[in-house]
Amino acid sequence: MTVAELLAARAADDRPGLACADDGRRWSWREVVAESAARAAWMAARRPGDRPLHVGVLLDNLPELVFLLCGAALSGNVVVALNPTRGAAELAGDACRADCDLVVHQPEYTTLAQGTAVRTRGFADRTREVAELSEHERAIAEYAGAGLPDTAGIDDATLMMLIFTSGTSGRPRAVRVTHRKVVVPGENLAGRLLKPEDVVYCPMPLFHSGAIMAAFAPALAAGAELVVRSRFSASGLLPDVRAHECTYLHYVGKALSYVVATPTKPDDADNPLKIAFGNEAAPLEQKTFGERFGCFVVDAYGSTETAISLSPDPFGPSGALGRLAPGIKILDPDTGGECPPARLDAAGRVTNPDEAIGELVNTTGDGLFDGYYKEDAPDRLRDGMFWSGDHVYRDEDGYVFFAGRAADRLRVDGENFGAVQVERVLAAFPGVRQLAVFGVPDAASGDQVMAALVTETGEFDPRAFTAFLKQRDDLGPKWPPRYVRVARELPATPSNKILKRALAKDGWRTDDPVWWRPGRDLAYRRMTAVDAAALAAEFRRRGRQHLLEGSA
Repeated sequence: MTVAELLAARAADDRPGLACADDGRRWSWREVVAESAARAAWMAARRPGDRPLHVGVLLDNLPELVFLLCGAALSGNVVVALNPTRGAAELAGDACRADCDLVVHQPEYTTLAQGTAVRTRGFADRTREVAELSEHERAIAEYAGAGLPDTAGIDDATLMMLIFTSGTSGRPRAVRVTHRKVVVPGENLAGRLLKPEDVVYCPMPLFHSGAIMAAFAPALAAGAELVVRSRFSASGLLPDVRAHECTYLHYVGKALSYVVATPTKPDDADNPLKIAFGNEAAPLEQKTFGERFGCFVVDAYGSTETAISLSPDPFGPSGALGRLAPGIKILDPDTGGECPPARLDAAGRVTNPDEAIGELVNTTGDGLFDGYYKEDAPDRLRDGMFWSGDHVYRDEDGYVFFAGRAADRLRVDGENFGAVQVERVLAAFPGVRQLAVFGVPDAASGDQVMAALVTETGEFDPRAFTAFLKQRDDLGPKWPPRYVRVARELPATPSNKILKRALAKDGWRTDDPVWWRPGRDLAYRRMTAVDAAALAAEFRRRGRQHLLEGSA
């Protein structure tokens, strides 16, 4: 089965197919397919010779992004999901690596889009057109009424999308999203959780794999209506759910935390929501959200590569990702040996973290991972196995618990990036002699950025550091460190490679001075013992104290 075949099956379906929560526009599935066919014809007319057209998109969750994605699926062309939260220089490199022929953007991303059209160091000159959304829609109008194209040459291995992620090298790589990579999770989730009369709410960005695999795909497979919101709004979620009678919500990371932080109302549970499906929500937020809004929260494990999947067990222990599936194992990344089950104390804390915590590995192959675009994946595919880069442990019953990510891969507020990217920026801070950037757990979800610095004077000026960060155009919005450790020296191997695992193990609980940003502002202050104790208490309150196991 292909996405093109799923769309063709909806071509005469007059039931609701797509709605925009921002302005109330709605399309039946018949109309969605017609709009998609127009995009398919537009892409076919612009196809560069015998290779697929690569259309970069700098769009929020707008209906046009859905139409372009479906148009690519129908025509054998490719949508490149560019991440607007990245810096201009990094985005230009992404567009080059993904062979973008043109970039469609909304007005607020004009500067970023124009930056992708210029020559990028290390890449050959390439003609790349940039089209603002209104201009693009005028061009599409010429193809209104186009019929469904011939899809005989499209199969489940045909490329339809590229989504960027980050690896341990710190440089983003474009994951190949084929038809099977969308159809398989879509049919799986639709079969388990959706019926045609359901309504899927998608406030998470479609330039991430989560929204594609867990919102767009199951809605299409089930024939359920998909409701998109341009940007996530915690206060707007419940009104949207009620207005569009949404029964299924897709979320990522801290989204549930933001919603449960809104003022409680007596009628919160008076809504049509049945299922909230996503990943990386803290156990406390899962429980609170489900009880407050009267729905069932399913927190799953997944990654952009989709090489490993774990199915949550509603009757399993709190915080578990699910049980290990056949062929999925927890291996020691240094020895390759299988890690034993964790020994837990009465409070549920791991007493043997050094031997029990390892990397989640698909020992049978690469699952739904179809590779990176024009790049090898030696850090992921080794000895016929897929290494996730995610650290976990299991209990005696085989239930898996997330324990953090490898030190060079970070996920902050749902954004993936590599530590090396941040290091390259911070290396320009005057007076830095040595530095390392790594991830430490966040109390609610995912990671926070921590930097360890050795300065020439042994001192640290937080105001100068803040000013430096604010004037860096190449610093992504999620990259500023939450914590800065100022050390006399950094732990290293005999070959002078910094031991980030040791730094990550210490985290902010070290005898060295640590400066931090308690809030959202770029304002650093010295961390005190009271601050550290309050932070540890917050982890306990949210049921994530196990992430601090093994720390100093």
